[in-house]
Amino acid sequence: MKKAWVLIPMLMILIAGLAIKKANGSLFKTAASRNVLTASPFDQAHRNKLSQKGQAALAFAKSHAFNTSYCFLIDMSLPSGQDRFFVYLMNTDSIRAAGLVTHGRCNEEWLEGRKYGNTVGCGCTSLGKYRIGNSYTGRFGKAFKLYGLEKTNDKAFDRYVVLHAHECVPSRETKEEICQSDGCPTVAPDFLKRLDPLIRQSDRPVLLWIFE
Repeated sequence: MKKAWVLIPMLMILIAGLAIKKANGSLFKTAASRNVLTASPFDQAHRNKLSQKGQAALAFAKSHAFNTSYCFLIDMSLPSGQDRFFVYLMNTDSIRAAGLVTHGRCNEEWLEGRKYGNTVGCGCTSLGKYRIGNSYTGRFGKAFKLYGLEKTNDKAFDRYVVLHAHECVPSRETKEEICQSDGCPTVAPDFLKRLDPLIRQSDRPVLLWIFE
């Protein structure tokens, strides 16, 4: 197996085939040669799953004064090299855009499979619904604050879990697993540019829902 690449603070250090870079509370580790099971994200079973989640999101949005035109759905049951971040159009029950997104490594050198957590410092993805807040400029450029709305993710703000981009995330699907984060749902830079106007131009909060 090839050596993995890891990213840590403000410099690149090459040690035994590992490079690490850490900034702004997020750590990224990329596996160069890990196989991913390939399957269409839009087969009928997955279409049905997204439709069910999307309609549940619409009901939540209506009752909590969120945007009722679109929301963001992240399906962590899919391989990381496959599109699993979806811009879901509620009124037409359809997908407007899809892209890759990281999951948290739970402070492991490389997390095999999935684990979830909601404690400060756990480094894991937190499942649940989020309100997307204001943007700010951090070490990764533009990022959006996230506010967890459930017991499974209500520590997101305290954990500095935000929606942002990083160049370690490819713009297209890959047969390899992509980098892992310290819990932030991190996307490709060009995909964040597509999400940015949807968040900024909305007159109501946009819902982001991470599920399995």
